[in-house]
Amino acid sequence: MIIILFRILIIIAIVLLFYTLISYLRNPERRLKIAKETNGFYFLDEPDNSKKNLHFVYKGCLFDGEKYVGTTEQAFEVVDIHISVRNPMELAGLTREDLYFLEREILIRYPHAKIKWNHPINQLLLTHIEE
Repeated sequence: MIIILFRILIIIAIVLLFYTLISYLRNPERRLKIAKETNGFYFLDEPDNSKKNLHFVYKGCLFDGEKYVGTTEQAFEVVDIHISVRNPMELAGLTREDLYFLEREILIRYPHAKIKWNHPINQLLLTHIEE
């Protein structure tokens, strides 16, 4: 009886270990950190939850975006996004074209949004794109 109970406990421990490993590999925060380390692009957002901020990494720079819901002609949508950077020193090397690329990526996901870049990013943008 004790041997059977011990085997059941070992099986439960193995299942728990696999579950922990899979949830670690699928963690979006971990993917965000990997994209930052590899200077890649990763967009972390919950489009169905307007209360959760969006986070994205581009060329090793981590950005945070606050979403604000408003009305459009047909429904309530995200109409304003205010984007800031966590560490302004990471902005070194980003060009205006990089920021336009990021705006296009955001507008793909939120077509009704107006994007406002907070200081110091807004100093680089001399002309704003309207889509």
